[in-house]
Amino acid sequence: MKRWIALGLVALVLGGIIVYNKVLHPAPGQGGPGGPGGPKGGAPAGGGRAGLGGPGAGQIASVSGYVVQPTTIKDEVVATGSLLASEQVDIYPEVSGRIVQLNIEEGRSVAKGALLIKLYDADLQAQLQKLRVQEENARRTEERNRQLLQRGGISQQEYDIVTTNLRSALADIELVKAQVRRTEIRAPFSGIIGLRNVSPGAYVTSSTLIARLQQVSSLKLDFSVPEKYGQAVRAGSTVSFRVDGSDRTYQGQVYAVDPGVEEQTRNLRIRARVSNKDVALRPGAFAKVNLIINTSEALVVPTQAVMPQTRGKQVAIVENGKATFREVTTGIRSTSTIQITDGVQAGDTVITSGLNFLRPDAPVKIARVEKLPGGKPAGATANVSMR
Repeated sequence: MKRWIALGLVALVLGGIIVYNKVLHPAPGQGGPGGPGGPKGGAPAGGGRAGLGGPGAGQIASVSGYVVQPTTIKDEVVATGSLLASEQVDIYPEVSGRIVQLNIEEGRSVAKGALLIKLYDADLQAQLQKLRVQEENARRTEERNRQLLQRGGISQQEYDIVTTNLRSALADIELVKAQVRRTEIRAPFSGIIGLRNVSPGAYVTSSTLIARLQQVSSLKLDFSVPEKYGQAVRAGSTVSFRVDGSDRTYQGQVYAVDPGVEEQTRNLRIRARVSNKDVALRPGAFAKVNLIINTSEALVVPTQAVMPQTRGKQVAIVENGKATFREVTTGIRSTSTIQITDGVQAGDTVITSGLNFLRPDAPVKIARVEKLPGGKPAGATANVSMR
């Protein structure tokens, strides 16, 4: 009985092997799926893999590109500066005294020559009145002696003494008038008066700061640049700047350049004039200045298109549908663009994306043509900052 069971098991195993070899896993060229006698449309021999090169072989890469065109670039120096009032003066009294008249409205405009402060001057007015009486007496004496001199009643010497007394009296009057004027403080120019530091009736001295007067309809912009740009900066150059708290870009014009260079910083001081008719700018404000040094035509590409190499830089160009790598020489750089001085020509399409996966002569397809960073079309002005 056991022997029959063993023979049955052996027959079962042999049958399974035959079915596996003949039906489920036929040899190449024999029956079974894809072979003679098997189902039609079977996969080629070799397990169904694509041709040489494995998966993705011969696939065309989709990339972004930028068409190189001549572009106007501006060489700019970025500097920091300060805004100053066109005219500014701290008001101090010339003499000590008590304030009897205070005509200062804080933050208001004043006209040139307007009386701001009047100090006590009653003693000087009394002295002036006394001298005027003496001047009238001396004038009458001079007139009588002139008539006597014409008739020969007095000598020339006696007449000269009388005229000297008259001129002395007039000089004394002018001296007292000058002292009276020193008790008055008048606006030296039209402007806006600041906050006052005194009150009516206060006693002030020559060291007491009354207030500050500023002319702000026109401002001065002071800034410094490295001395190497001294030859490129001249009167008439245009500067643009921005101030904290405002998104507006302001313009100014250089009107003065310091003839010397600061020894400690080796910088050249420059002063520009800024119109401020709307009084949007305030003296003392910090300004970030851009000074245009030179404007020229050049070829620029987006910064991401340039690939640093061990001994240089490269860009990828699309030629006949394939990627070609070229050595380039770069020039002025900004945060978004870089100038190419050698290696590309106008009209070349520079690849700007997928550079890490490209190989020489790899087939590529331009899926998107980029513009200059910032949304500027090719050929527009690109500001390049030199730091």
